[in-house]
Amino acid sequence: MKRSMTIENAWICTIVGSDILPLFGDLSISDGCISKIRPKNFQTFLKNPNRVNKNSYNAFGKVVTIPMVNFHDHIYSRLAKGLPLKGKFDNFHNVLKNLWWKLDRALDTDMIKASAQMAALESIRNGVTYIFDHHSSQDQIDGSLRIIQNVLYEFGIRGVLCFECTDRNGLDKAMEGLEENKNFHTSQLDGDYRAMLGLHASFTLSDDVLAEAHKIQKKFDLGIHIHAAEDEIDNKLSIEYTGKSPIKRLAKYKLLNSKSILVHGVHLKEKDFVMISNHESALAFCPDSNLNNSVGLPQFGRIPKSIPFLLGTDGMHSNVARSLKQIYLLSRHQGNSFDVSTALVKKIYFDQLAFAKKYFLDYPTLNEGDRADLIIWNYTPPTPMTEENFWGHYIYGMLEYPVETVMQNGEYLMKDFQLLDKDESKIKNEIYVQGERLVNKLK
Repeated sequence: MKRSMTIENAWICTIVGSDILPLFGDLSISDGCISKIRPKNFQTFLKNPNRVNKNSYNAFGKVVTIPMVNFHDHIYSRLAKGLPLKGKFDNFHNVLKNLWWKLDRALDTDMIKASAQMAALESIRNGVTYIFDHHSSQDQIDGSLRIIQNVLYEFGIRGVLCFECTDRNGLDKAMEGLEENKNFHTSQLDGDYRAMLGLHASFTLSDDVLAEAHKIQKKFDLGIHIHAAEDEIDNKLSIEYTGKSPIKRLAKYKLLNSKSILVHGVHLKEKDFVMISNHESALAFCPDSNLNNSVGLPQFGRIPKSIPFLLGTDGMHSNVARSLKQIYLLSRHQGNSFDVSTALVKKIYFDQLAFAKKYFLDYPTLNEGDRADLIIWNYTPPTPMTEENFWGHYIYGMLEYPVETVMQNGEYLMKDFQLLDKDESKIKNEIYVQGERLVNKLK
């Protein structure tokens, strides 16, 4: 049985429908769930801020929200710092060929484990306790998703995993990738882990692979996780090789559905948005990665609001909060008003909540009876928080501050910036050993 405890003196941001209703008070947790939320007078707290009951956690007026979700991560990318790289990097295709496609063929089981450990450490520190990962280790396919799942389990993180299928290394490797997706889905997954059908991008997928992917998807009712028009090369080569755009190809093979994630969408056309909307698939934005790869940015104002908007980091980092602030600033940069840009952040917030619940029905809303997954920001509001001003506090306050405490299923993963039950220095040293092996292998 899980322990009971109380978080006192917190601004608790409960979700009701499509609104955030902040209240100041105490939050009691029992058996992994929120058992009681008690409002408290803030002025009474100010008179004696150190007064709490025994065994309670004193939030000292900081803010509690639901945890962050990374809807597009590449855990396998975590060792890609300071690597001995050769070749041109003057366009996106060359970045893929001379970095990522070399890296994903160099990874072995120990490197995959180290990458997952690094991602887990970074994610917890950034308040991310749910990861939708898009994995690639093209010379170590069989069992790779299980390695990642085992590491996430050790750190208390929930995940939706898939393997990035591609036939850039030959048809046999592509089919092995599809088999890894199928095997992971049909393994004995518990309630903390789910599977998707991973596909790289249209321009590295043959019709034969997409036809086989459809058979697996249809049999197991899976959503796909795929890069879509990240760079114009996806459109150009897909049409050159097959006569169809990436989205038309996915529609042809009936791979689009309401559980699918299409990532980036920078170079999608109006007719593509119509097809995506009709199939109720979601778009995941990764603004930092788009800027880093110089591929352009989604024009947020022209994307139909009927499409669910999600947020990912593309493996560049684990700071989903920073990416969300980036979305807001880029929307302002594109000429959208404060109201329109705030509405975009609000849409992403609630679209993510709805999409997460497609895979985890118990994803919380910080209401009584909910699973106790939550984060405490190191942010003390300088003015009272209300339903009307929550988004101002969120965008200009919380998203600028680090996460201080992380709780998952009623247990601390991090408390006052300290990871619990983990020797962080030891784990980082183990990661370094594998990073050094990777450097020597690439040399």
